[in-house]
Amino acid sequence: MRPLPCRPLVAPVLPVLLCALVALGVPGAAAADGPDGPDGSGGTAGSAGSAGSEGHSGPSASVEVARLYVEAQSATARYEAGRRAAGVQRARVKHLERLLAKERYEVSVLHEDLGRMATAQYRTGGGLPLTARLLLADNPDELLRGRRVVGQADLAVTNTVARTQRAAARLATAQRSATRARDVLDRREARLARLKRDIEAKLESARWTLQGEADASAAAGRCRGAVRLTQPESSSTRAWVTPVETYELSAGFDSAGARWAARHTGQDFAVGIGAPVRSVGAGRVVRVACGGGFGVEVVVRHEDGSYTQYAHLASVAVDQGERVRTGQWVGQAGTTGNSTGPHLHFETRVTPDLGSGVDPVGWLAERGVGL
Repeated sequence: MRPLPCRPLVAPVLPVLLCALVALGVPGAAAADGPDGPDGSGGTAGSAGSAGSEGHSGPSASVEVARLYVEAQSATARYEAGRRAAGVQRARVKHLERLLAKERYEVSVLHEDLGRMATAQYRTGGGLPLTARLLLADNPDELLRGRRVVGQADLAVTNTVARTQRAAARLATAQRSATRARDVLDRREARLARLKRDIEAKLESARWTLQGEADASAAAGRCRGAVRLTQPESSSTRAWVTPVETYELSAGFDSAGARWAARHTGQDFAVGIGAPVRSVGAGRVVRVACGGGFGVEVVVRHEDGSYTQYAHLASVAVDQGERVRTGQWVGQAGTTGNSTGPHLHFETRVTPDLGSGVDPVGWLAERGVGL
């Protein structure tokens, strides 16, 4: 299952979302990390393993959301391609309409010219037989020369009218063909739009089913265990990537707000529930936890000794101790824990614990990744 290159996302992302890690007025570390200790876990990888056996009837909501996410991306890409093709065809039809109008105007002008020439000939004796006009003329040679000139002009205008009429006929045929093609593309665009809306509606429903499962796990402080998602194939050789592919940046590192007892400790990425969250670099999972202010979270130790945290997830796709590669999905975005809406809270740290964070924007920039 390979996601298509990202264009616009499949559903409107919520506006700027804040990551509420701690309640106002509660001491930073204790409140931010939840009731079960300074690591903010509320649940551990050990409990995740046992909870993983808690099955659900039918396919996992995580798997369904991941599948629909890819389908929605594909449907959006097809819809956008169809919309562009229909737009090109509509522009062609308008161009042909302008050309046809011009040709028809020229035909009418030429017809008027012929009419004026015929009237002029009649007024100057053009209605008389040529023999009579020669007998009556003061200068027969001049009359003959004038007659040849008028005849040549008449023939030229007649030929021009014929050519213009043929051109207008060809343009009219091309216009009808282009209009039929436009109508076909318009109908296809409408079908793709309906398909896109249907998939997005299913995805929206599945997202909130997934979030409901995640909220129950976070409330119980027991992770449901890793849900193995079909990982995207990638030919990228980059050592570092962004934690999500398509996003809007919201609350930044060290920003202040009424929702935090201390400064904001990470960088928020506004994405929809179920959006794939990937490890920014190769490393090993050192924490999978549920409950507390961070909700469902994953912490990865990278090969350079640094750590990254992915919080407020709706599901996890890895287990503690597992090695991960750059870009591998480690979970799906959600809004568990102290969160005001769907987003990814991303931290870069010098230790695995809260309080050792550094600015993720600068940290990623040092590794060649711009946000």
